[in-house]
Amino acid sequence: MSKFKVGYATSTHTNYKQMKVFDSDRFEEMWVTITRNKVRSVLTGFGVFWGIFMLVVLMGFGEGLNHSVSEQVEGFATNSCFITSGRTSEPYKGYQAGRWWQMHNSDIELLRKSIPEIEYLSPVLIGNGWEGKVVFENNAGTYAVRGLHDNYQYIESPFLTQGRFINKTDVLLRRKVCVIGTKVFEDLFAGKKSPIGKHIQVNGIYYQVIGVSGGNESINISGGSTTETISVPYTTLQHITNQPDAIDYITATVKKGASSKEMEEKIKTLLKEHNSISPTDMQAVRSFNLEEQFKMFDYLLIGIMLLIWIVGSGTLIAGVVGVSNIMLVTVKERTKEIGVKRAIGARPLTIATQILSESLLLTILAGVLGLVLGVFVLRVMDVAWLSDLENTFIKHPMVSFKTAIVSMTILIFCGLIAGAIPTIRALKIKAIDAIREE
Repeated sequence: MSKFKVGYATSTHTNYKQMKVFDSDRFEEMWVTITRNKVRSVLTGFGVFWGIFMLVVLMGFGEGLNHSVSEQVEGFATNSCFITSGRTSEPYKGYQAGRWWQMHNSDIELLRKSIPEIEYLSPVLIGNGWEGKVVFENNAGTYAVRGLHDNYQYIESPFLTQGRFINKTDVLLRRKVCVIGTKVFEDLFAGKKSPIGKHIQVNGIYYQVIGVSGGNESINISGGSTTETISVPYTTLQHITNQPDAIDYITATVKKGASSKEMEEKIKTLLKEHNSISPTDMQAVRSFNLEEQFKMFDYLLIGIMLLIWIVGSGTLIAGVVGVSNIMLVTVKERTKEIGVKRAIGARPLTIATQILSESLLLTILAGVLGLVLGVFVLRVMDVAWLSDLENTFIKHPMVSFKTAIVSMTILIFCGLIAGAIPTIRALKIKAIDAIREE
């Protein structure tokens, strides 16, 4: 071992110089060890950092997907179903297969009296895709016109920006009033603040505007997008189109605690009985159950979130195993130090606290950095996608405060688990055995 003399110190009581001996090889070995430990700690911490980062980003994408699905059905009652007539596929009671049939006002009364599970029921008339040429002063356009019951506002939220929706009196008295979509308002009333009380001409007939309605443009079930539609009382539209007993759609919501699917089947069964349709005819009565579709989306989201937790947790566990390994190596390298502390009276709790605190510090520090970076990345993506939300499948990716708290709790738990095995190893070290090691 090479040694050389460096520096000197002058004693206050003697007149000679006391030389100090510096072991350069030992210093180099210590420096290499410290550097190696730091590199190992950084690399091990990166495993935890990457695990929590991936978990946060994947959770954010899952939330973004949930937001996207929720926006697709926003404004519609999720416990609703839509039913319309179709072409029969089976002969029944003297009728040939392939006939078209029409729902009537009497069907509405029958359903109200016979199915107690129904909460709101609304007929819809679209006049076989009836469109009207709409004129106001010097502006004109062609828009879809549909007839609605006042209950329809509980099935599809009208998102009123001005005025009111159709009420029971409008339906009963067949008033010539209408609720126009926001797009219709922008086209016909450009530059005007309010159309309420004004009269518009639809195919030569004047209607008084009572409200302006927005709506969800993702789902077009009852006569087109609400923003580009003119809604009038269905009784008024029946009278004007000379169809006093015709209904194109029936929409209904189920009471809380009841099954939307069962209600839908009861409605279809009654309609078949009342209109001489074979009970086994699967094509004559067509339906769309929004609750069933929403449940399907829910199950899909649950599966996606479960997969995200499995992938993210697996990555995080790999990082935690790395932390545990590095702490085992640290305990091995500090065997002599731990033995000396035990020899001079250090309690087991002191040794355990030291190991666990180091494990927790490494895990939490790396995890918090991963959490912060993950939230930052999600925010950047959200801002980048704001300009094209209509064509973006994942909308507003983010993690909730609850998710962040759960993540931090997992981090603390993982830090304790990572330090548990090294702590047990350290507590088994005997002072005499440690001092013997070189």
